[in-house]
Amino acid sequence: MTDPAALNMLILCTGNSARSILGEALFNHLGAGRVRAWSAGSQPAGRVNPVALETLAAHGVPVPEARSKSWDEFAVPGAPQFDLIITVCGSAAGETCPVWPGHPVTAHWGIDDPAHVEPLEARRAAFEVAYRELERRVRALLAEPLESMTPDDRRTAARRIHAECSQ
Repeated sequence: MTDPAALNMLILCTGNSARSILGEALFNHLGAGRVRAWSAGSQPAGRVNPVALETLAAHGVPVPEARSKSWDEFAVPGAPQFDLIITVCGSAAGETCPVWPGHPVTAHWGIDDPAHVEPLEARRAAFEVAYRELERRVRALLAEPLESMTPDDRRTAARRIHAECSQ
């Protein structure tokens, strides 16, 4: 069960079919109620990449709510108010985002796109790499005392973790 005091996070990518889906699932699974994550895209693909679901299943990560959706769903009255927004692709990081309620802090975790790698076996390997890169970052951020951090401290930690994991 999610704690009502849990931090709300939004993971963004242009298509919301691969990397952002992995990030959403990892935060919800590993966060164990400390965080509640959603994912969205500026130009959603309309379906979750089947290899993303296959990769999550192979690691025992549940995906009960996985669906490709527009970030517009989260920029309307009554939408969750986010504490932290993380972009996982360069396109989404460079786009003009909606004005989010509460003006949450943002960070960018650039992860290579595995969705269009060919052939299929190479795509599966690319999804595994993306999964591992996101898992390292998610675990590192969850090791921080997020609940007691200021919004600026959360942004600084997320950016530092990305830099450390990218080396």
